[in-house]
Amino acid sequence: MKIPPGLQPLVDDGLVDDVLRPLKSGKEASVYVVRAGGEVICAKVYKNMAQRSFQARVQYQEGRKVRGSRQARAIGKASKFGKREQETAWKNTEVDALYQLMEAGVRVPRPHGYHHGVLLMSLVTDEDGHSAPRLGEVELEHAQALGFHDELMRDVVRMLCIGLIHGDLSEYNVLVAPEGPVIIDFPQVVSAAGNNAAREMLLRDVHNLRASLGRFAPELLATHYGEEMWALYERGELLPDTELTGAFTFDDASADVGAIMESIEDARQEAIIRQQGREEAEERD
Repeated sequence: MKIPPGLQPLVDDGLVDDVLRPLKSGKEASVYVVRAGGEVICAKVYKNMAQRSFQARVQYQEGRKVRGSRQARAIGKASKFGKREQETAWKNTEVDALYQLMEAGVRVPRPHGYHHGVLLMSLVTDEDGHSAPRLGEVELEHAQALGFHDELMRDVVRMLCIGLIHGDLSEYNVLVAPEGPVIIDFPQVVSAAGNNAAREMLLRDVHNLRASLGRFAPELLATHYGEEMWALYERGELLPDTELTGAFTFDDASADVGAIMESIEDARQEAIIRQQGREEAEERD
């Protein structure tokens, strides 16, 4: 096939020998099957800023570290340089996450490097060597669904233990390989400690998987693994090998709205008194 412009620099540098076929194209990137060093792998070519929407990115980027203070200030001001740095940081996030997750034992595609803005990684295949289907494209037996759910919960825990949350996990970015489910697509990965919406995103990820696999194992629909693991994480008790039960006791105690409003009013009155004191002191001076 004709070499896509985004892959031409890798071909010129000898990093990619041949482009075999397109694999998928989404809002963020296009993925191609390529041959490199005698091995068939994937090449993920990120689309440029003009082709993509950044409307939903703010909530994901909160808490992410930027290389330096200059870059952070530029991103905050949304200058041209800042937008370029934001674009670079968005791409680098997935690359960095893949290496961290692989080291933590999470089942993800093995990264082969990042060159010219292109992520090279292993191709996830089925038992016949074809591109692996997505979780939402397969029919599962009851026991198989329970097994997949157990494996995915363990991977979500391993991610959380190194401070990461996928942020967009569902049946559409889990591939089914012969050895089990493989999680993909990490450009929106969230900082568990630095993002105010981290708990909400973790629960959404876990509930998405619960709903998908609950079609084949209905008892999963009554579980609360996300709530359980977050409670353990907040208490500093979550470990990669923690055995979860899926049970969680919700706090049904209603808030004392009257007491809260009294506290707010007391604080307001104290602020007024302090301000009056400052003004009177300034008049005496």
